[in-house]
Amino acid sequence: MPRKVVCRELGPPGTLRLENFESAPLAAGQVRVAIRAAGINFPDVLMAAGQYQLKPELPFTPGVESAGDVVEVKGASGVAVGDRVIVKFRHGGYADEVVVMPSQLTPMPSTFDYAEGATFLAGHGTAYHGLFDRGKLQPGEVLLVHGAGGGVGLAAVEIGKILGATVIAAASSEEKLEVAKARGADHLVLYGREPFRDAVKRITDGRGVDVVYDPVGGQIFEESVRCIAWGARLLVIGFTGGIGLARTNLLLIKGASVLGVRAGEAVRRDPALGAARIRQLLDWAEQRKIRPNVSHRVPLEDYAAAMQLLVDRKAIGRVALVT
Repeated sequence: MPRKVVCRELGPPGTLRLENFESAPLAAGQVRVAIRAAGINFPDVLMAAGQYQLKPELPFTPGVESAGDVVEVKGASGVAVGDRVIVKFRHGGYADEVVVMPSQLTPMPSTFDYAEGATFLAGHGTAYHGLFDRGKLQPGEVLLVHGAGGGVGLAAVEIGKILGATVIAAASSEEKLEVAKARGADHLVLYGREPFRDAVKRITDGRGVDVVYDPVGGQIFEESVRCIAWGARLLVIGFTGGIGLARTNLLLIKGASVLGVRAGEAVRRDPALGAARIRQLLDWAEQRKIRPNVSHRVPLEDYAAAMQLLVDRKAIGRVALVT
């Protein structure tokens, strides 16, 4: 009997439950996918705690992305039994099997295994949308990536280099910085060794950076405003470190912009934007230019410990649940 992780009450990962469920028959146009891996994203943790902008009705299953094999199709075109696919959700990915529409499926890159497929589109899609669509990052510009050891941070390092930027990677440990370096970072900044704004000014000879990619927020965001160049764009990706406050006088002096990045919502409002993004990401993946760094592959039944890895900042890149 298939299993899924269920949130019946809001709280930390330990309040979730692993439950068996009956496989539902397919309706016309639906597809059944046997899930081989599910990616863990910080919004999953926030959603289960009731602290995310999307608040599903209880009970619900967390998980915005998974990967697996198509095992049953009923009247759906463009998909066949045996296809290796990435599955996109607003929630529902932490399960042994799912029933979805073909529009939720993306072919998995031939260069990826299931854990990499399940941890690809959320992180790299966010990085692409932030740097390309929102930040308009140009060749020769300087990009500062905060949280560069995390999933969306490492994705930004990779894509920033592809787009021709000089990338400054900032992270909380030498181990995370080594992975960022391997993914193309030009300069490394260790939080705690020196204030990162001083490091940025030193690296850029006082000029500052053109684009800040910030999934951390809090004090990180507030200090980032102090090391930007004229016309800089500050990309607000998330707030794992709390809600940051902008000093509007500094934004004015630098002619800077603060841009919110919501990759999923942007696609819901403009599907063509998402189609172009996926085409480019799949092309880069097939060329082996980008790949998720999956530091932990954890059995589905250990979902709480796996989610806690993100809370405790112990993941380097991505964490995947495997079935």
